[in-house]
Amino acid sequence: MPRLLTTLTLMFALAPLAVLAQVTAAPAIDGELKTALEAQPDLVRGKTAYEVCEGCHRKDGSGRANGIYPRLAGQHARVVVKQLVDIRSGRRHNPDMAPLVAEPVLSLQAMADIAAYLQGLPVAANNGKGSGSEPALGKQLYERDCAVCHGAAGQGDAAAFYPMVAAQHYRYLLRELVNIGDGSRKNSQAAMVRVIKPYSQAELEAVADHMSRLPPPSR
Repeated sequence: MPRLLTTLTLMFALAPLAVLAQVTAAPAIDGELKTALEAQPDLVRGKTAYEVCEGCHRKDGSGRANGIYPRLAGQHARVVVKQLVDIRSGRRHNPDMAPLVAEPVLSLQAMADIAAYLQGLPVAANNGKGSGSEPALGKQLYERDCAVCHGAAGQGDAAAFYPMVAAQHYRYLLRELVNIGDGSRKNSQAAMVRVIKPYSQAELEAVADHMSRLPPPSR
């Protein structure tokens, strides 16, 4: 009996590690994603190409606090490229963006150019934030479930395609957490869906608020 209890204890202790291993597994890099990532970006072309995006995401890439348009300034170029390619292929559900990233409207080279330009834009701390009513809960959830991928400071991980979440708009973060949890975003890793799905509305709001209040990473 003691041996059985020891075995069960070890199994439960290792279960979170198995989930984290799945979360941190890098996606396959092939097809259009590989082509776009291998393109040599041009910042001058990127600035010009980005002009068609300014109406929604603003000239400085700051986005809008309404939850629809994320802040793109300072985001990892690899992350931006992957999301654009995923939207174009249908792996990420975004019907508003889909026609804007389709060929011939936006080439893979233009994606690389825009992404590199956005990465170089400064990030201010004037983003939309939540109520601040549950700071301890938000911090606890983030450190337990999110920091392993998105970093303790919310800086993200370009190599693994994890976005910078620090100083992102609260309402956008909350919307995407809901979409991840119910599967409607489509391109989220299955392990991340399993982590987010059990969250209550209060927990979703708390962790989104915490991320929104993380200061922009220093460069």
